[in-house]
Amino acid sequence: MLDTEPDLSTRLFSHIDFSNGAVAAVSGGSDSTALLLLLKQHLDKTAPSARLLAVTVDHGLRQGSADEARAVAKLCAERGIAHRVLAWSGEKPSTGLPAAAREARYRLLASAARAEGIGLIVTGHTSDDQAETVLMRRDRGDAAREAGRGLAGMAPATLHEWRDWIVRPLLGIRRSALRDFLRRQQVGWAEDPTNADEAFERPRIRATLAGEAGAQRMTDALALAAQEADARTRLGAEAACLIERFASQPASGLIRLDPALLSAGDDRAAVYALRILLATSGGIAFLPDQARSEALFARLKAGFLCATLSRTVVDFRRAGIFLRREMRGLPAAAAEVDAAIWDGRRQITLNDANGALLIAPLGVVAAKRLAVDRGKTPPSLMRGALAAEPALLQAVEKAGPAPDRPTSQAFAASPVVAPFARFLPSFDLAPARAVAGLIGAAPLPALPLRGHSAG
Repeated sequence: MLDTEPDLSTRLFSHIDFSNGAVAAVSGGSDSTALLLLLKQHLDKTAPSARLLAVTVDHGLRQGSADEARAVAKLCAERGIAHRVLAWSGEKPSTGLPAAAREARYRLLASAARAEGIGLIVTGHTSDDQAETVLMRRDRGDAAREAGRGLAGMAPATLHEWRDWIVRPLLGIRRSALRDFLRRQQVGWAEDPTNADEAFERPRIRATLAGEAGAQRMTDALALAAQEADARTRLGAEAACLIERFASQPASGLIRLDPALLSAGDDRAAVYALRILLATSGGIAFLPDQARSEALFARLKAGFLCATLSRTVVDFRRAGIFLRREMRGLPAAAAEVDAAIWDGRRQITLNDANGALLIAPLGVVAAKRLAVDRGKTPPSLMRGALAAEPALLQAVEKAGPAPDRPTSQAFAASPVVAPFARFLPSFDLAPARAVAGLIGAAPLPALPLRGHSAG
């Protein structure tokens, strides 16, 4: 039974660093309302000077959402908690609405956190949510496609856009216990009617977990999540070691793999490392298909080849295995704004006060005029990689033997770890750090969980 004794807040929040404050995502439902009140109790006891901001995202998808936001505002005013309502404006997609709403929610929460100089977002996901997530992924067959990665469920912490940590301290708490707590506090909550609408996937799964009949299914799902989370973390750590041992970057946009990777001993970890590097080189947000990646790895073991997967050219020569962005499908010349992600691979920072700059791929013709280091890496491969790098349009079109390099004083193009750039679960910290170090991406901000072993 959940209670309000000091050991409860210690158990839920003592491992989290709140020194820079927290944004609590509060919809008005039971889980997030209980989260807010429990977090307020904890901060009052342990860190009274820490800033706490409650944020309600009004998706505007159903009647009553504005009233629910006002109810949260009233509760916050009564408890002395700063509160803000943010609306998801603009057109809503006709398909994939739950996923789009989730993306919008995190984007708005992050904008509120950044406006306040807070780097921590806290959500009220419970063990019920965890079990539902795992069962949905298993029933959809995500486990088979991703070799079990999805069955780890939600991570205790996730880095959003390489900047803001999203922490889920209630993953070990049942929803029923949180509602018992709210009843003792004599605090009500809103019921979202879509949570019972079995036209949606999650409510259908939720219905199968209701009552005594679903208790064992939930227990089994949570045990599976814990097992797969541990396996995913260990696999990521092994892949990170392989990346650090066998991968190098001879030129911007060009990754070299030592062929010794193919016989390093652990093919599962080697394939996982290859998938992460393929997605990074190609600027793809999702890892390439497991089966196709395994087939490519087998072909590499068989000898030299040149193939393409996930927008990445894989070129196995005597000098090594090289990965670079293929030229097909590169962005057209366009005006880029500050902090934009170009081609999924580079974050653009403008140094020109005049605003947007016209940026385009350097291109094969301009790349051939570049002077490159004639070391162990074939110059043709280095130029091929540089041809896919962003450059000012006037540099691309410039005549003469030596155009500007793919970077210039007008802008900087910083590498990003594409498959983890938007959402990095704490399960995957080790490989994300290894790839960031390899390609020169920005270092990860410190994990706000003390004693957390992931990565």
